[in-house]
Amino acid sequence: MTHLAPLTKEAVVAVLDAILDPKSGQGLVASGVAQGLTVAADRAGFVIEVAPSDTALYAPVRDAAEAALRAMPGMVKVSVILTAEAAPAAPPRRGASLSPAAVEQGRPRAPVATDRPAHVGRVIAVASGKGGVGKSTVAVNLACALAAQGFRVGILDADVHGPSIPTMLGLSGKPDYVDGMIQPHEAFGLKAMSVGFLTKADDAMIWRGPMASQALTQMLTQTRWGTAGAPLDILVVDMPPGTGDIQLTLIQKTPLDGVVIVSSPQEVALADARRAHTMFAKVGVPTLGLIENMSGDVFGRGGVEAEGVRLGIPYLGDLPLEASVREGGDAGRPVAVVEPDGEAALRFARIAMAVARSLGL
Repeated sequence: MTHLAPLTKEAVVAVLDAILDPKSGQGLVASGVAQGLTVAADRAGFVIEVAPSDTALYAPVRDAAEAALRAMPGMVKVSVILTAEAAPAAPPRRGASLSPAAVEQGRPRAPVATDRPAHVGRVIAVASGKGGVGKSTVAVNLACALAAQGFRVGILDADVHGPSIPTMLGLSGKPDYVDGMIQPHEAFGLKAMSVGFLTKADDAMIWRGPMASQALTQMLTQTRWGTAGAPLDILVVDMPPGTGDIQLTLIQKTPLDGVVIVSSPQEVALADARRAHTMFAKVGVPTLGLIENMSGDVFGRGGVEAEGVRLGIPYLGDLPLEASVREGGDAGRPVAVVEPDGEAALRFARIAMAVARSLGL
């Protein structure tokens, strides 16, 4: 059997530069038209971002690029995205007020009616607003605790710029493709998918919003999370910090059954958690509850519970700052699994039971 050599970025660039930008006459890479180019052993992708008036002009360019890449020996997956980005509106004159239409443009829209990923019963997000509060640690251990209670659980790493799930679950290597679907890795009773499985550990994902959103969409909808005979009960989505493109893409691509918001007790973290709750509320996604992570003498305690009372949101519990939780994440051995009788694991188990109840499971 003949094995094809892995694709190289140089070879992909040469193919793309043989296709000319209709405006500059240069190749797509040389002209800067091909943005966010990524090349793996058997796949490649990039974004063409143009003004809305140039969409028709560049549609044949996109098609030609896709055809040329697919013709490369060893190429399995091609993603060429043509996106039209309107120029930003000029700022209002000093003293002028924004029109109602302009104000409305800045408001989040309700979720677009879409289907869930095939054979997935519930989808929940774990969000924080602020980075560095242990959201991924909570997401992994919450998913493990749900699996320990007998549910079929998957976890999707939606932080395409800073994926943590591979490290925290001790997983690596590219997933297999079977019949056009990604086969997720499995560990500790979880099915897991992350962009971190598709890249080297030290690679920087220099992607603009459309490319990152496309990556999330593909992982969400093209992963075989479950089957007709063994559907997934819950898909846990570990969100990146903030309230931007990835959050809105997820909301638009699949109905979310709820969000769990993680925060440390201090006000600077609570302010961002508050913003995350507000964003999800505006688009009709219920907050299932708040979790206070890293609670204790260093960051204080009780701030998240008080915030839950103020906002009328269920408080799911606190997780003290413990070395065993951090060590388990670094070693790819979640504390909820490897120390099931420990205090941290018991707290995750109680939180998991509360989340399952709120989902009607």
